[in-house]
Amino acid sequence: MVATHEMTADGISVFGKNSDREPNEAQFLAYFPAVDYPPGSSLHCTYIDIPQAEHTYNVLLSKPFWIWGAEMGANEHGLVIGNDAVFSKAPSPKEPALLGMDLLRLGLERAATAPQAMEIITTMLEQFGQGGNCGFSHPEYYHNSFLIVDPRQAWILETVDRRWAARQVSGAASISNCLTIGSQFDQASADLVSFARGKGWTKEPGDFDFARDYSDFVYTTFARGRQRCQRSQGLLRAKGRDHTLFAMFATLRDHGEKGEANFQPDRGIFEFNICAHAGYGPVRATQTTGSLVAYLQPEYPLYFVTGTAAPCTSVFKPVWMDTGLPDLGPQPVGTSDPATLFSQHEQLHRATMRDYRRIELYRQERDQMEARFVRQALELAGAPKEERLAFSARCFAEACASETEWLERVSNAPGQTRLSWHYALAWKGFNQQAKMV
Repeated sequence: MVATHEMTADGISVFGKNSDREPNEAQFLAYFPAVDYPPGSSLHCTYIDIPQAEHTYNVLLSKPFWIWGAEMGANEHGLVIGNDAVFSKAPSPKEPALLGMDLLRLGLERAATAPQAMEIITTMLEQFGQGGNCGFSHPEYYHNSFLIVDPRQAWILETVDRRWAARQVSGAASISNCLTIGSQFDQASADLVSFARGKGWTKEPGDFDFARDYSDFVYTTFARGRQRCQRSQGLLRAKGRDHTLFAMFATLRDHGEKGEANFQPDRGIFEFNICAHAGYGPVRATQTTGSLVAYLQPEYPLYFVTGTAAPCTSVFKPVWMDTGLPDLGPQPVGTSDPATLFSQHEQLHRATMRDYRRIELYRQERDQMEARFVRQALELAGAPKEERLAFSARCFAEACASETEWLERVSNAPGQTRLSWHYALAWKGFNQQAKMV
């Protein structure tokens, strides 16, 4: 999601994203400094080798542990990108190529602005293609969409195999697991329309609509991408202008129209909200495993990250690109490791999900802590790097200590005596796979 500078009270664009992956597909925060490479160097992405750039920028990524690329991240120029899976009538390529997450990281490492990132991603897409397994424990294949934002511009780029369309956006805009670009777009691949006509998806020459003509019905419908796009845009427009940063936090934690008081994660097998929670069946096989919010003030872009699953049970902590990350411990894997930030938080997350009413035991403290982190981080915008890095480290440490205390409260609180059988069965399997006792 993005609220561009045209709609915010302070004229600063704000970007936010939830990364939805398998429950045990640990996500972690990674910082890679700028590097100069000799001419002719090669780069190994997740599956294939491509030519390396002679210079790459500093990047901050929130990424699945086993993939070279990332679902979201930022670079030293205030460029931020998020990607989502989309599904089309055109088959998703299974041959190993570049993953959408690889394309995202390539855009961040090699571009300084949103238009440059679009050019890099589309060039790489057309040259090397996208394809290969994107799933952790279960094979999954899909196409990709991207929200590409810098302090002055925001673009949506949507792809199907090596074809693509792009549209510049302003105000509140979002992407999800669906194609959103219709008949109006600013740039596109050369054969986008002719391919659809050749397949019979577009009946009349002047009646092309990318989303309508290319979209798959089944996956797009059950992923509820269109509903989440509409919901996120509506929430940002309703409350985002004066307090956009906090509105982005709240929107990423949204559990749907029924409201927070009525949210029960063990109900239903098709429920999939902005703040996504796993359950039984293929529709709820994934959940939010990491979240990022970018406050793109031009001189000192500020990023708030969870580094943990489920923003509703997590704390957004501040980091800066020029300082790098504080020491967050070892990189997580696909099974529980109490030494990692991701697994430490999973104890609290999964205990809360056994009875979501337990969130009230720490929700107010979470919000107050975040408000203090935001206020102090904004006050430190021009402070020396060492001071800002130390502050970021203190925020992570305080959040971890509080989550340990919250876990004790949650564990000692009475919970639901009976969960729906399908939800209990699903989480028994997830916990066994993660080797969580």
